[in-house]
Amino acid sequence: MDDFARLLKESWTLVEEHRERLSGHFYARLFLLDPELRKLFPVQMTGQGDRILEAIVTASQTVGDPESFDEYLRSLGRDHRKYHVEAAHYETMGVALLDALRSTAGDGWNLEYDQAWRDAYAAISEKMLAGAAADDNPPYWHAEVLTHERYGADTAVLTCRALQHPLPWRAGQYVSVEVPRHHPRVWRTYSVANAPNDDNVLEFHVRTPPGAGWVSGALVRRVKPGDLLRVAAPMGSMTLDRSSERDVLCVAGGVGLAPIKALVEELASYNRTRWVHVFYGARTAADLYGLAGLQELVASHPWLSVTPACSEDPDFDGELGDISDVVSRYGPWTTHDCYVSGSARMVRATLRVLAEDDVPPQNTRYDTFGNL
Repeated sequence: MDDFARLLKESWTLVEEHRERLSGHFYARLFLLDPELRKLFPVQMTGQGDRILEAIVTASQTVGDPESFDEYLRSLGRDHRKYHVEAAHYETMGVALLDALRSTAGDGWNLEYDQAWRDAYAAISEKMLAGAAADDNPPYWHAEVLTHERYGADTAVLTCRALQHPLPWRAGQYVSVEVPRHHPRVWRTYSVANAPNDDNVLEFHVRTPPGAGWVSGALVRRVKPGDLLRVAAPMGSMTLDRSSERDVLCVAGGVGLAPIKALVEELASYNRTRWVHVFYGARTAADLYGLAGLQELVASHPWLSVTPACSEDPDFDGELGDISDVVSRYGPWTTHDCYVSGSARMVRATLRVLAEDDVPPQNTRYDTFGNL
């Protein structure tokens, strides 16, 4: 397995800096092999069209870890049902992938690399197909928007109710969302911002800064109560370990608050013995849109504390600086279960702080929000 993983990682270095060319060749070859597949993708392929290829590439890098390899791919197979991907399509995608890798890598490609990717893709497709076949849920749920609140120019909090079938999720997980009225066949992942409930209601926190994707823009600026969304199966492992007796550290940046809020809500349903410390950072006080809701939870639960911080608001009456630096000042966190959610930069900085505190890696879970 070590040699297999080495070949995959080694060969990937030949194409990593040419992702755009790899993607273009993959989809051109895919649609040439089966023109009907084009109907499964959005009209405008930029950004969104890369998601299936990105999923395959990500999966190939997990092959060296059999446990995460298995569960990740099974959940990926369940998730890809929303694209209407069928068993026969996997073989076509495999041919297109190998052709794209060979073409993009050029003279550096060899037979060992070729066989490693063939074997990897065979394992990937087998696990994904098994995950899809074992799922009795629908490929996606229709959900009606119930409430929609704007916070400033670029942030919204909305709730929706999944219709017809219960949607099972765990606090800390994320789902893919489509806004079919405005952007059909374009999906974007969002963390669910509340713990599971009997009403089948999900809450989302959405921010659409400059350069954000179409789905986020529609959810913030165009969606209103009564509109219908599509929501796909939940994914993600940033969930609570209910058997743990360790205290809990939660670190949230911006709309990274969403899964953290869900985790705190779940803890509120059963916790009596674990101290829970939430650090919530943003640029300015106006960006701390969820602070009031957190403070309401603090008032009801003596084991919970919330520390807000602003990085670019010198007049803020609280902690100043990047949230990772604030967390460092309050440490060490060596004996805690740690959950981190926010931008890639914020998550990396916080993980460095936790590593310096010698937090065991298995006690840290995180979720990164990209600029999509």
